[in-house]
Amino acid sequence: MTRTITVGLDGSPASLAAADWAAREAQLRDLPLRLVTAWEWQPPAYAPATRLDAAVLPSDLQRAWAQRLLDETRTRVAERRSGLRIEADLITGLPVPALLKAAVDVELLVLGSRGLGKVAGFLLGSVSLSVLASCERPVVLVRTDEDGTREPSPHPSAGGPRAGAEHRDVVLGLALHKPSSAVIDFAFDAAARRAARLRIVHGWTLPPYYHGGALMPELNDDMAMRVRRELSDVLRPWQERYPAVEISAQATVGGAGRHLIEASRDAALVVVGRHIRRAAVGAHIGPVTQALLHHAAAPVAVISHD
Repeated sequence: MTRTITVGLDGSPASLAAADWAAREAQLRDLPLRLVTAWEWQPPAYAPATRLDAAVLPSDLQRAWAQRLLDETRTRVAERRSGLRIEADLITGLPVPALLKAAVDVELLVLGSRGLGKVAGFLLGSVSLSVLASCERPVVLVRTDEDGTREPSPHPSAGGPRAGAEHRDVVLGLALHKPSSAVIDFAFDAAARRAARLRIVHGWTLPPYYHGGALMPELNDDMAMRVRRELSDVLRPWQERYPAVEISAQATVGGAGRHLIEASRDAALVVVGRHIRRAAVGAHIGPVTQALLHHAAAPVAVISHD
């Protein structure tokens, strides 16, 4: 069975941006694009500011609206991406469980994200966050600006990985404590397909007794050298596997989140990992990934791993 690049649609500008990104990715990987939408809606869990109950459309109207969304998006993508194989499916059920079921065998699941909004607490769509926290396949979150405009594409042409005038970096947030092969391989593969440089960011922590290098400067040098050596050892097998990929490794003192957000400003894609935690409740995506999803300017790929 051929895996697909699957994108979840809800009619928002963010989900349309996700469809555009997913179409480009499908062409890069020579895979079909699958458009899906869950047509069963439910009232919001919070009370709207007007204190009026949110109306829910009858099921036949919900289904008709969802089918129209699929048809219009399919036509729009097909006009821009000649030759791309496109599937479009209504999926039954509420959005989160329906998308999780649709993602079981995908190559990538692509979702829209509103990014950092003006109202605290409404940073990500609740559906995107809930799916991301439970999905065990790679998930890419594509955001839009607050005014609803889509992020500019680093590859506006459909002519392949060398189309377009610029080749923005792929950025990898790498943890040296139990580094994940799946996360590293995904980042190298993404860079290779885009003919892009891979920029690797790793954050490391000073010991609690260390005070800015004033007391033990030799310890700083020793630890920095050790971190660089560990980075080199971890990356060596992938450099041999992807010899055409140019890499730039950056080891920073402190958390990597701020540096990854900064790097995202001119990146094609930011890649991070998420430990799979099968707890009954809660969104387990980690503080670095959480910060990226709220603030990153580029699409963010979250790769689940044990």
